[in-house]
Amino acid sequence: MTDEELAKLIGTTRQSIGRWKTEYPERIRLLRQGLALDETIKATEKYLDELKKLKEKANK
Repeated sequence: MTDEELAKLIGTTRQSIGRWKTEYPERIRLLRQGLALDETIKATEKYLDELKKLKEKANK
């Protein structure tokens, strides 16, 4: 995710993200990790839904 995409996502500017990367690097790292985890969870939920549908079809 680019700084610009991150900025849009959290409602700030790319310049702010750049400044925060210098002033609060750990916070930016944690924010990016949290967002990556959120995407992983969403993808896992999608795959679980697909597996449930396949199971239902197999049981018919």
